[in-house]
Amino acid sequence: MHDPVFHFRQFDIAQDRCAMKVGTDGVLLGAWVAPRPSVRILDIGTGTGLIALMLAQRFEGSIDAVELDENAFRQAVANFSASPWADRTHGIHDSFQHYSLVSGNLYDLIVSNPPFYMDAFQPPSRARSIARHTGTGLSFADLADGVCRLLRPSGSFSLILPGREGRLFREMALKRNLYLQRLTRVKTKPGGTDKRLLMQYGFEESQVEENEMCVRNGDGGFSAEYIRMTRAYYLGLAGSSAGLKAKTRTRPARF
Repeated sequence: MHDPVFHFRQFDIAQDRCAMKVGTDGVLLGAWVAPRPSVRILDIGTGTGLIALMLAQRFEGSIDAVELDENAFRQAVANFSASPWADRTHGIHDSFQHYSLVSGNLYDLIVSNPPFYMDAFQPPSRARSIARHTGTGLSFADLADGVCRLLRPSGSFSLILPGREGRLFREMALKRNLYLQRLTRVKTKPGGTDKRLLMQYGFEESQVEENEMCVRNGDGGFSAEYIRMTRAYYLGLAGSSAGLKAKTRTRPARF
């Protein structure tokens, strides 16, 4: 059972009204995004507002967060209001497709933990289905087109996807002159297959900066790299199988 509130070091995430709970995907993306100077940021499909708040903790500047589902939007806005960065985190209740057409804003940094199960059996909850499946919500084509409209020429777009879907998105992005610049292959444990791809895109073509990481080590505990990436956020993070030591004892959902 998911705890209704997930406590991080500097902010809390209430998640009782949101279909998609705090999970490893979102935490990885929020921690992985490359450092930038003061920026204007857009979070696509913000859900609980987790990634937006992780970036608010790391970066100066204004953060807009688009969310289509009304319950998730209201939850994100409440989480923003309760955070130390209420004055610079802004919820937008709209589809990304529509927002990308009508917004006059350009962004230095765009992030998304997008829907990605393209062919899999769809879960019974419509809200969860929209959050997880490209067929019922935001397609990869819509995502790439919208990013191209809203990203500054020198800006970057970061997202997380499973391997197959990540390769498909890369092909789609390339057709729009949106180039992969940075790639981290994420494995659950050493010797495993790629579970997720963390990807950064931009309009400038360059040599791809590529590496890999494991979330867990051989004994099942969190890896040193995962601990390093996320320790600024978690209340407590151990390398052993004891895992997170948060007030709620809530762990992010595994992938």
